[in-house]
Amino acid sequence: QVQLVESGGGLVQAGGSLRLSCAASGDSFSRIAMGWFRQAPEKEREFVAVISWTGGNTYYADSVKGRFTIYRDHAANSMSLQMNYLKPEDTAVYYCAADPLYCSGVGCYEDGMHYWGKGTLVTVSS
Repeated sequence: QVQLVESGGGLVQAGGSLRLSCAASGDSFSRIAMGWFRQAPEKEREFVAVISWTGGNTYYADSVKGRFTIYRDHAANSMSLQMNYLKPEDTAVYYCAADPLYCSGVGCYEDGMHYWGKGTLVTVSS
């Protein structure tokens, strides 16, 4: 079992930066892939980024590529998402997620991941 708790959401102006963090607990943290999803109002949940359990492989949605960076800290049992050059369309509830399998490519996590946090709200004002 893995428990995930997000933090770091808030209000930021367009063009600004924000860092989300996800604290993980449980026996299997080091052997799981971790990622971020988001869900904007009245829209479906979408994949944002994923990182392998080693941290050596990452994959991003095209909409955030070059602006967001995902990384993890095994010593701290945490994973973070650095978000730069934020746009109003990045406004959403962001969910930390984890899965035993790492996969990179369109549609890999179409059905989501195995474990989920409760989410943190990011609002980008124009």
